[in-house]
Amino acid sequence: MKQKKYLTLDGNAAAAHIAYMFTEVAAIYPITPSSPMAENVDEWAAAGRKNLFGETVLVQEMQSEAGAAGAVHGALNAGALTTTFTASQGLLLMIPNMYKIAGELIPSVFHVSARTLASHALCIFGDHQDVMSCRQTGFAMLAEGSVQEVMDLAAVAHLSTIKSRVPFINFFDGFRTSHEIQKIEMLENEDLAGLIDQDALAAFRSRALTPERPVARGMAENPDVFFQHREASNSYYNAVPAIVEEYMNEISKITGRKYGLFDYYGAEDAERVIIAMGSVTETIRETIDYLMEKGEKVGLVAVHLYRPFSAKHFLSVLPKSAKRIAVLDRTKEPGSTGEPLYLDVKDVLYGTENAPIVVGGRYGLGSNDTTPAQILSV
Repeated sequence: MKQKKYLTLDGNAAAAHIAYMFTEVAAIYPITPSSPMAENVDEWAAAGRKNLFGETVLVQEMQSEAGAAGAVHGALNAGALTTTFTASQGLLLMIPNMYKIAGELIPSVFHVSARTLASHALCIFGDHQDVMSCRQTGFAMLAEGSVQEVMDLAAVAHLSTIKSRVPFINFFDGFRTSHEIQKIEMLENEDLAGLIDQDALAAFRSRALTPERPVARGMAENPDVFFQHREASNSYYNAVPAIVEEYMNEISKITGRKYGLFDYYGAEDAERVIIAMGSVTETIRETIDYLMEKGEKVGLVAVHLYRPFSAKHFLSVLPKSAKRIAVLDRTKEPGSTGEPLYLDVKDVLYGTENAPIVVGGRYGLGSNDTTPAQILSV
């Protein structure tokens, strides 16, 4: 049993610590609240820290987030494991390149400290509006709710993207988790090096653009083949949940902390269940402890793998006894019949026998505090 090592750091430093291990090139452009991730990586590179491959990370600061995303796409096509760190409007500027990276099935991780988007006013604080605008890009999406979860699950994103070829957004709440300082258990190079799928990594390297093995990429296609080629990626996405679950189990063996695609917390026979993702899950857990002492049948489903959304894994953790479900979204989609997570949950439960009542609600826009008292009312 190896000696456990603890450090006091924030969510950004935890994400950067893991990202550094799996990264050869970091193309960056700073934007609050994600800037400290890139700063950390830059500092470690300047100090000569080595990644899992015995190399120092090449950090390249571009002139905009759009430039950073283009540089990521280019470096990936050259066969380098490439990472970026962003949030908010910066993430939105990366979306055109994200469609390409996902469409070409290139492994990569974008670490996002999720933040509000400017609408009626600018707000530099946190919610999920930015990551929710990337659901359609084809990136897998993995969420964390605490600094320790960031340390543990950021590695799952990097390991899973290499094996699955599907790129990942690894996200956690801006400021609430990114800047929250906690004493957490560290994962080190030697813990994770052995978990990399070397065959998948070698295959990624072999797809690098080189004059030695010329291929045509980035073509224009007509209707006769575009549809078929677009659908051909389905099998890769279908494989993602099992791959993520496999790596969560591997991380659990190292840390002793159990993670699933969806984590259930609360009474086995809960009748009222909240479904949410991000830092609010910590508040909900404390509220559940308080209510269960009073004999109430309540529970929480905390979402980690949000895309691809695995109905099978979701239904396996939701108590059969659940009669009422409240789904909390940290975003607003004006004009929609409900927010994204709520609609996903309703869709999964549609047509199931004795389906529970499902209601949706918004919380925490612009880092508006979500207190145990509010969770009690939910």
